[in-house]
Amino acid sequence: MTSAPNPQRRSEKSRQAILAAALALSGERGYGAVTVEAIASRAGVSKKTIYRWWPTKGAVILEALSDMAEAATPFPDTGDLPTDLHTQMAAVLDFLSSPVTGSAYAGLIAESQHDPGLAEALTAQLVGPRVAVAKQRLARAQQQGQLPADADLQLIVELLYGPVYYRHLLHLGPYSRDRLRELVDRVLDRWS
Repeated sequence: MTSAPNPQRRSEKSRQAILAAALALSGERGYGAVTVEAIASRAGVSKKTIYRWWPTKGAVILEALSDMAEAATPFPDTGDLPTDLHTQMAAVLDFLSSPVTGSAYAGLIAESQHDPGLAEALTAQLVGPRVAVAKQRLARAQQQGQLPADADLQLIVELLYGPVYYRHLLHLGPYSRDRLRELVDRVLDRWS
């Protein structure tokens, strides 16, 4: 029986090279055309190294996106909920509009439709934590009296972000900043 490799033995330099290569290739070729072989070649590592740390290219790209998402889409808390939502959601639009991260994310979501393990990992590592941060910000708004105590925070998150992902996944183009502000205002008006 083979034991799993010790993650502490990973070379951080190799890890970063692999993650950067995976995202760059996804931006250049599109997610579907990226292979583990191409990632290994670009990163200057062996395929064996990649497969020792990740089971699939989807797992590599998921880790790369997860590493970037928190820094790229911070959730401010200035005390002004509509402004904070607009600021954070504008960062999400930029993340999704990037030829590198947007292509990788759309491909990852598509692949997760027929890979239950990847779907579970996507929710656990990327989507779930980002939803939790949004709900925490909304909960603080409730405590500050900006949202009613009975506001359905999960529904608010879905109403805000659902249209953004709908437009991204169907290649309809991102919202303009004005349209984004209108979306935020309309959703929050429901609970005012």
